[in-house]
Amino acid sequence: MQYYSSHRTVLLVAYALLCSCTSMSGVHTRDAVCSLDNVWEAALDAVKNRSVTVKDKDRGRIETAWLEIPMPGRTIGASQEELQDSKDRSRLILTVNRLDVEHVIRDIIRVFYVEERQRWAFQPDSRLFGWTETVPSEDMWRDVRSRLDAALKERGCSLT
Repeated sequence: MQYYSSHRTVLLVAYALLCSCTSMSGVHTRDAVCSLDNVWEAALDAVKNRSVTVKDKDRGRIETAWLEIPMPGRTIGASQEELQDSKDRSRLILTVNRLDVEHVIRDIIRVFYVEERQRWAFQPDSRLFGWTETVPSEDMWRDVRSRLDAALKERGCSLT
């Protein structure tokens, strides 16, 4: 009975670790030594090229609306016929939090940012097209990081 119990515990721990790694995939962070207000404003500036749907400073959460992005050149099926209405859609979620670090004189603020991305694709079960999850764009992450870094520096924040 003890053999079963210890194996079960190991499996539960392994499952928890796998789940936590999966849920954090695609999440990027940026740390800055700066006031919370300055980092909040910089985060808003980083997404000013999009429509913001959630701006909750108390929770430190910023969300953008879905943005459709044309994706020409995608093909479908065995014949590799070009898909005429190929597109992705993307939305960004940023979270701004103060890090609780003991014995630190200045505030360290962390910005988490993630892109939710979906692809317009054929759904075999329904024989229709619809949105399906896809891999976030590295270009999008670089763009957000670049915008965020520039806005933080503009406000006199030190990047860590």
